[in-house]
Amino acid sequence: MFNKASSETKGINILKNEFLNKNTAFTLEEREKLGLTGLLPDAVNTIEQQCQRVLGHLSDKDNDLERYIYLTGLLDRNETLFYKVIMSDPARFIPILYDPTVGDACLKFDAIYRRPRGMYVSLRHQGKIEAVLRNWPHKDVRFICVSTGERILGLGDLGANGMGIPIGKLQLYTACAAIPPINLLPVLLDCGTNNKTLLQDPLYLGVRENRPQAPQMDAFVDEFVYAVQKVFPDCCIHFEDWKGLDAIKYLAKYRNKVCCYNDDIQGTASIVLSGLITALRIKKEKLKDQKILFLGAGSAGIGIANLLESAMKLEGLSEKEARERITLFDINGLIEVSRKDLTDSQKIYAKTLASSKDLVQVIKSIKPSVLIGVSTQGKAFTQDVVQTMSALNERPIIFALSNPTDKAECSAEDAYTWSQGKALYAAGVQFPTFNLNGKTFYPGQANNFYIFPAVSLAVFATKPKTIPDALFIRAAQATSDQISEEDSTKGRLFPLQSNILQTEITTAIQVAQLIFDQNLATVERPKDIKAWLEQMLYQPEYTSIQKMLS
Repeated sequence: MFNKASSETKGINILKNEFLNKNTAFTLEEREKLGLTGLLPDAVNTIEQQCQRVLGHLSDKDNDLERYIYLTGLLDRNETLFYKVIMSDPARFIPILYDPTVGDACLKFDAIYRRPRGMYVSLRHQGKIEAVLRNWPHKDVRFICVSTGERILGLGDLGANGMGIPIGKLQLYTACAAIPPINLLPVLLDCGTNNKTLLQDPLYLGVRENRPQAPQMDAFVDEFVYAVQKVFPDCCIHFEDWKGLDAIKYLAKYRNKVCCYNDDIQGTASIVLSGLITALRIKKEKLKDQKILFLGAGSAGIGIANLLESAMKLEGLSEKEARERITLFDINGLIEVSRKDLTDSQKIYAKTLASSKDLVQVIKSIKPSVLIGVSTQGKAFTQDVVQTMSALNERPIIFALSNPTDKAECSAEDAYTWSQGKALYAAGVQFPTFNLNGKTFYPGQANNFYIFPAVSLAVFATKPKTIPDALFIRAAQATSDQISEEDSTKGRLFPLQSNILQTEITTAIQVAQLIFDQNLATVERPKDIKAWLEQMLYQPEYTSIQKMLS
């Protein structure tokens, strides 16, 4: 890993290296050989004892943002211990490292900043992005998660403060699917910001300019995408939290040219499809027979609609028939043919119906069986909305997917109360269990972390040149298939988070098999895909002294 003569593997420097540092877990022999004797307390701890100390520190913190900051500091000091802790209990730590806490972290990112993680590629680097990327010390980068910070969760344009998102997403690659962290690179494309508050903030860390016009932005993104191909030829680009139109445009531009995907579009669509598969299994119905209404017609809404259309066609519908079953409603009302403000991706779902800005009336008119919220309009699913859905359906499917929590279209408590317990409900954040009339309800969390780490693990293993939607449909089915009959009878729509690592590995095996079946892989197909993939998994265990000095 390092040359034995390097000062990086001697004395105090090894304690400052987050990849090699074991801190109190260095044995007495290692301390002698590495020049650490006297630099550490006398006791030698196991990594389990160190975890116990970390958990004690976390319990003393007052809130999850403080826990997030502490864990970030731990990662800066000792990467192995960080992943040992979070992989020991992903259900506990996902809400701290990612949604909803990461939203608070991004809002305060410039204030809580400690040390750099990942790369900041700014407009000032245009013309030399390839050279900038070569500054990254690890050469086998297999995934880049990249954001412009322009549409962070439901919080809007946070500019360079959005770097918390690529960092958090890639941590979930490892926590949920055991992808080695050394192969992951968070990137913030710093294109300035139109957020006046940030531009006036003396601590703001990004380019203090308004965002560029489309031609300059297109050239900037193009240079970045193709620089990645030269510097990291086996790398998959994960687009995350881009502005709606840009998200759709750039995915369409690059998806058939390079290995890439957009989690907000494809990952969100896949986990929604997975939840619908489970809900419809409970209802004993098929997807092709549903009428689906979206509140929200941005990149997430369009992405979900497109994937559901593809899934409906797999069940035998024509493209026209599938699109007829999908209706969109946005801030300006029903997506219908007379509107002049529609994008090309919205027009294909436009209905020949009278214009309306009344969601309840649209529900009464089209009679949907599924209502999906991706609007970032908190509490948009009012009591009238939920009760109307419940009057039309014995078991209405209601997904309130916007996040963070205050952006959810309705809470689990409201959905179950207003539907008198009839709703099959999921949200983008995890709501607590809810008791109504002596029955316990288990709201699902339709969060992409069930999908994108699993798909990425399959991609990591098979190295496909492109990533078609079929992989996300397979991931949705594989995730749903792992819900037991007992859990589905309780209304659970997604697997338990406590077993997320095994869930994702099982899904990844299915996705990898499809990659081989469709001749997308650039590696030889193994005889036993499961065993082959499992031997690649990251284990959060300390490096031996022999490897350090080899």
